[in-house]
Amino acid sequence: MWTSPFSASLMQSRRNFLTTSANGVGLVALASMLSQDGYLSAAETNPLSPKKPHFAPKAKNCICIYLEGAPSQLDLFDPKPKLNELAGQKLPDSLVKNVRFAFLQKDTATVMGCPRKWKKHGQCGMDLSELLPHLATCVDDMAFIRSMHTEAFNHHPGQLLMNTGSTMFGRPSMGSWLNYGLGSESKNLPGYVVLSAGRGTSGGTSNWGSGFLPTTFAGTLFRNQGEPVLNLSNPTGLNDAMQAKTIEAVRDLNGIRHAGIGDPEINSRIASYELAHRMQSAAPELLDLSKENKKTLEEYGLDRKEPDLKADRSGGKGQYRQFATNCLLARRMVERGVRFVSLFHASWDHHSNLEQELPFNCGMADQPVAALIKDLKRRGLLDETLVVWLSEFGRTPLGENRPGRPGVTGRDHHPSAFTVWLAGGGVKGGTIHGATDDIGWNVTENPVHINDLHATILHLFGMDHKKLTYRFQGRDFRLTDVAGKVVNQILT
Repeated sequence: MWTSPFSASLMQSRRNFLTTSANGVGLVALASMLSQDGYLSAAETNPLSPKKPHFAPKAKNCICIYLEGAPSQLDLFDPKPKLNELAGQKLPDSLVKNVRFAFLQKDTATVMGCPRKWKKHGQCGMDLSELLPHLATCVDDMAFIRSMHTEAFNHHPGQLLMNTGSTMFGRPSMGSWLNYGLGSESKNLPGYVVLSAGRGTSGGTSNWGSGFLPTTFAGTLFRNQGEPVLNLSNPTGLNDAMQAKTIEAVRDLNGIRHAGIGDPEINSRIASYELAHRMQSAAPELLDLSKENKKTLEEYGLDRKEPDLKADRSGGKGQYRQFATNCLLARRMVERGVRFVSLFHASWDHHSNLEQELPFNCGMADQPVAALIKDLKRRGLLDETLVVWLSEFGRTPLGENRPGRPGVTGRDHHPSAFTVWLAGGGVKGGTIHGATDDIGWNVTENPVHINDLHATILHLFGMDHKKLTYRFQGRDFRLTDVAGKVVNQILT
């Protein structure tokens, strides 16, 4: 007679039942008592409990502003007067011979000039484009790396490399590595939060996933409308007391299962259920901006007039307010102990219409990001909060001449040389590191690879990038893989 596995489990012997169930319940009870008595660390019961760094850190939190698509460094951060002199001319074959492009036809491509006006700002005399008047007031707190380079020349691989240290799928993101290594100071919010604006990155969740790390360390995407996280509110008829009992019962059952098989993913599930319960009161308070004073809201530009733009590349109407809101929420999150906040906006991928769309995007981002830096500084938070401005690569000094498109109105992908900047959290403000040639084609001084940037960011958090590892499939992985060196020149 056939017996289902479920029926068979009900008919197991009394000795077997006591052996399996009692051991599980006993281990859960023992863990609880040891934790209460101080013999078992909180880190063993909560994966996000704060952990000690390898050495004294300069930064405690990170706000990563990621502008998907690649802003043109030649029109924003790296002035090249030579471009206007050479406008319309072809580059020597020696420069373009072995270079790959995404769309540009190198046999007929010519140099594209830059119409931007440049000016020196701050005590450091930093050159910035006229498109960034607000950030120009913050340059003494910022370090620019003009010598970034990468081997990825298409968006998704480039986004993966910048956010996870590898062009391969399934690797943990920066925020996941930091939460794995350090935990989070926030008890009622995730250790890693993702905010988005625009039309969405081509890399999607692969930019903030936990890869082979336990899912506790993945970024939690907060939605722009409705509940910040789906199913955060209780269903009709389920009150807080009932919800608490449900969470407690689920935790005990998961604890029994963990005691039996030791899968760390079960601890992640326990922590996620309990965090979601706490977030039910913490998230609405976080998102309620009514207690922010009017001056702060004006500084971030929540109610700025948004220019008309007949293009959907930047995400359509409402992006000015959404991006400004995200910048303000990022400050509120680090105040509440969130370790890593990612702000994504797409897209800055200006293969065409650069003259109209880049000013639009800069108008959206310039004021709120500058307000964020000043707000953090005013509140005494900038010294321990690292703010970074990143993208996957730069743009070409050549104009894009894609077949089938009239005119040359944009720039193609350029991985060989681009600019990122950092502020706060142990960064030496008013610094320019690295340089490119007269047209921004190649790095000429102090090249910095993405692995080097990651090593530097981890260093600011007191983490040795060679020691922050996780064993998976028989080897120890790290954010910087087998490369990376700290860029000490930009550190205080």
